[in-house]
Amino acid sequence: MTSVTARTSERGAATRVSLLAAARDTFVASGFAEAGVTDVVARAGASVGSLYHHFSGKADLYLTLFDEFQNRQAQRTKQAVQAAKADGETDPMRLFVAGARAYLEGCLAERELAALFLRGDGPPGFEVIMRDRLRQWAKRNAALFEDDEGALVVVLTGALAAAVSEVSLSEDETASRRLAEDALAIIGQIRRP
Repeated sequence: MTSVTARTSERGAATRVSLLAAARDTFVASGFAEAGVTDVVARAGASVGSLYHHFSGKADLYLTLFDEFQNRQAQRTKQAVQAAKADGETDPMRLFVAGARAYLEGCLAERELAALFLRGDGPPGFEVIMRDRLRQWAKRNAALFEDDEGALVVVLTGALAAAVSEVSLSEDETASRRLAEDALAIIGQIRRP
């Protein structure tokens, strides 16, 4: 790769990152429906053409933010479960709670972004994407329980999803943290029938 190509590639990557940061700030401040592409590019200090070079439009920006957030959340939960296993934990419920704690901590760390995805103000069809992710999440949770992919995993995943929503959408960070701990304590008490 020539130095000109490398600089162009670096500049393109920086523009993409800048556009995503601007989209995040714009969507959090205005909501998806009210945000405009011109708002995003103005905040990023970029051109409309550069936005369309990197993304197909406003919905693509939103979905990219969602995918990147979900990837960070998946990494957080995976690391937490692996760490618990490395410490000798084998109980599926405790492993689930370790992953759930990491997921909720990620929601607290990125509250504005987590809330953005839960407000119901996304691009058309986003609710279908959210439902699909919830099903995928339940399948990953089922892997912790090896032989139980039924009602227990559905209940645990549903309870955690409700906690995620309440923790992310609450305006009181202290209350959110308390709710997260309380929810994890209750979820941790659920036992297999």
